[in-house]
Amino acid sequence: MLRDIAPSALLALAAPQLASAFYLPGVAPTSYKPGDAVPLYVNSIRPVASPQDSQLHSVISYDYYHPDFQFCQPDDGPKAVSESLGSILFGDRIMTSPFELHMAQNETCKQLCSVVEDDRQSAFIREKIQKGYSLNWLVDGLPAGQQIEDQLTGTTFYSPGFLLGQDDETGNIALNNHYEIWVEYHEVSGDENQLRVVGVVVQPSSKKYEGEDPPDCGDGRPSILLEEGEHSHDVTFTYSVYWHKSATAWATRWDKYLHVFDPKIHWFWLIDTAIIVVILVLTVMSILVRTLKKDIARYNRLDQINLDDLSGTSALEEDGVQEDSGWKLVHGDVFRTPSRPLLLSVLLGNGAQLFVMTGCTIIFALLGFLSPSNRGSLGTIMIVLYTVLGFVGGFVSAKVYKSMQGEQWKANIALTPLLIPGVVFSGFFFLDLFLWAKQSSGAVPFTTMLVIIGIWFIISIPLSFAGSWIGFRGPAIDPPVRTNQIPRQIPPTTTYLKPIPSMLIVGLLPFGAIFVELYFIMSSIWFSRIYYMFGFLFLCYGLMIVVCASVTVLLTYFLLCAENYNWQWRSFLAAGMSGGYIFLNCLLYLVTKVRLGGLAGTVLYIGYSALISFLFFILAGKLPVLTSLFTSNMTHRLHWLLCKLVVCPQDLLLHQDRLSCRVSGGSAETLKMGLERW
Repeated sequence: MLRDIAPSALLALAAPQLASAFYLPGVAPTSYKPGDAVPLYVNSIRPVASPQDSQLHSVISYDYYHPDFQFCQPDDGPKAVSESLGSILFGDRIMTSPFELHMAQNETCKQLCSVVEDDRQSAFIREKIQKGYSLNWLVDGLPAGQQIEDQLTGTTFYSPGFLLGQDDETGNIALNNHYEIWVEYHEVSGDENQLRVVGVVVQPSSKKYEGEDPPDCGDGRPSILLEEGEHSHDVTFTYSVYWHKSATAWATRWDKYLHVFDPKIHWFWLIDTAIIVVILVLTVMSILVRTLKKDIARYNRLDQINLDDLSGTSALEEDGVQEDSGWKLVHGDVFRTPSRPLLLSVLLGNGAQLFVMTGCTIIFALLGFLSPSNRGSLGTIMIVLYTVLGFVGGFVSAKVYKSMQGEQWKANIALTPLLIPGVVFSGFFFLDLFLWAKQSSGAVPFTTMLVIIGIWFIISIPLSFAGSWIGFRGPAIDPPVRTNQIPRQIPPTTTYLKPIPSMLIVGLLPFGAIFVELYFIMSSIWFSRIYYMFGFLFLCYGLMIVVCASVTVLLTYFLLCAENYNWQWRSFLAAGMSGGYIFLNCLLYLVTKVRLGGLAGTVLYIGYSALISFLFFILAGKLPVLTSLFTSNMTHRLHWLLCKLVVCPQDLLLHQDRLSCRVSGGSAETLKMGLERW
């Protein structure tokens, strides 16, 4: 389950406050009267950073009512609360609890139950406390958390969840069995009968009761220490509830939970990336303009040559006007069908599908439609968009494959919705087996797996088939020049244009555009934090697109100038290498920020990181191929138009497949008449 390692923001990101000020229709406020019951739901127990070393020691979550935790249950047994598909996939397992909260009524030292934990259960809980596991409660949709002060900015915010126990520097490990629940409420328009919950804070503590009935929750009591060895413990769980009137309005209650860590670094990095983008775009524009401008100057020199004089031809040759150079030497091979066109078209179709899905998801989040108050909305909208956009993937794949003159159209239609989703689903299912073996709450239920397969085969695949059918029925993308029958020999290239060096260089720039935002996304994914900086993410996504397009257009231009026309796969792999850098960054994160001792945790971390990097590889690889194809097509057409308007229109009418115009024995009057005609 992705929420084990990926909580409320996968793949996440104008002002960040926009996300907290808008709520989806249906997420309506609930008003209570004094004394009304306010339900408290419990969620999965998840690992966070250990208090000792601020590092993550596990990625496996557990159900709140896991037998080894021995938490108190409701009299009629815990009942599951209905959740969205995205909430289930992200690891939420919300259930009812025995806690009784009544609006605006304080409760002091109320007993829940008493349990006896044997030595095995004590060792299990001790290990989870050492790894920094935290409890997650929900009160009126708000997560119960702890109040934390940001040392950098001095601001205070609520961090969702609170620690299962305490681990001090002396090695004493205590289980938190008493909870002080502080609930903030707001009066609607001063009406005492319309009260709304606007904040929840829990202060856990460990108190050892010596057979007291009722227990005394006063300060100064000894803690329940979980010592190593065979020891059983009698544990009594208690709680107190305190209600506090607040001026916070219901619409802004999430502002306390949504906190930006070090906002200045976001702006600094965005400005630096924007400068790089401007330089890249200007470089691409200058190269294209200089190329066409140079051709104009060469062709205009024809006006000074007497075409009737035989010496004009030699003068032409001496002047170099007739000689093609650079990318024009391979004009008859630029649009040659690359190797493995079927696989490339399938990857491009899936990349287009992921590209549109990611962009739409970020825009929805930026506009506030993915409010954190609607749990699982991020995952749900991603699944819905990916399913619906199967039409886009099928259409792009078919269109590209037809333009490559592919003949295995049935294989293209079948592989587009099956190959990449099948690889991702197989990897996801394999990793889910580890969660099932560990009895983790993050393991996706078998029924949910069936639902995903049903959505895939009943909705996504038919839409992809429809898109492919329309793509194959439509006209192919005609290249501006005719492809030679015999491929031109490719001369040896310089070192930096070889496949591996060019991939490493080109892939580094798009990764650099998203590096800082990727760090904050990784922190929210693995440390169970709420990520909502969708404004920054939107800007980074746009900059990443421009960087990918610009740098691969330059790579394509340099390849063609080196008479290497195999640019399609080179562009795809070079830009897709940014996904490889993301995976390397995840491995670096594993070494520096994560300490996973067990095999299962390490496999889950690396496996999910590989899946995310693989999807980004396909998304990023799609951008340059289509961009370079459009740019090459446009450049060749502009050059052809330049020849037609400036040099030899009549000759060009007979040889429209030529990129450069050669005077074929006409007269100056013929040239003049042709120019006047055009």
